[in-house]
Amino acid sequence: MLVRWVTGFLDSPSADVEAFWLAVTGTTLSARRDAGVFATLLPAEGDACLRVQVVGDGPARAHLDLHVDDVSAAADEAGALGASVVRDYGDLVVLLSPAGIPFCVVPWHGERVRPRAVRWPGGQSSLVDQLALDIPADAYDAEVALWAALTGWAHRRSDLPEFRFLQGDSALPLRLLLQRIGDGAVGVHLDFAGDGVDGEVGRHVGLGAVVVRRVPGQWTTLRDPAGREYCVTGRTP
Repeated sequence: MLVRWVTGFLDSPSADVEAFWLAVTGTTLSARRDAGVFATLLPAEGDACLRVQVVGDGPARAHLDLHVDDVSAAADEAGALGASVVRDYGDLVVLLSPAGIPFCVVPWHGERVRPRAVRWPGGQSSLVDQLALDIPADAYDAEVALWAALTGWAHRRSDLPEFRFLQGDSALPLRLLLQRIGDGAVGVHLDFAGDGVDGEVGRHVGLGAVVVRRVPGQWTTLRDPAGREYCVTGRTP
């Protein structure tokens, strides 16, 4: 499977939280699609890599889309690696990894220009550039192998044993962080890169986020107004 583009999807019970995500990412909202269910967060520069979906049930969560040339072939490959098909819509396929990570394979429509980081009035820059897959410890090694095989991306270890990274082509807007968790919900969350974490976290809090935990010098975990966790990390955008 050749992954041409990656999208992070924010799945929410209602559209109420979308104003928060527009503000923290510096994007604008596209026209809504499919009876108001879907919309895209449009960056000022580059192609979009974040979308929103009203799912009608809770909790607020996230998933990822892999954009490919041949959806059917990509779904077959994912199945051969151990993923299960939840629903096949023809032009897109919804799947679950063996550990329960939700993802879709969807058509590529020529996206190729990464969004640029936004410089905020406080002087810091930020950008969503990472999707973190939260994986139980007993499934971790198998999930790392599956995602590495599925994407074909370069696999890199972290200084912290609970983290590994998958990095695709430099033109892609989002990389994957595979995070081993001892407890908590299996799933996907978004990570911001920011060159001024304290200022960036303060900006998010001012817009309605709540700080969950701080790891000094590395990242801060926050919760958006819908209760969905995400992180601001101290990496250069």
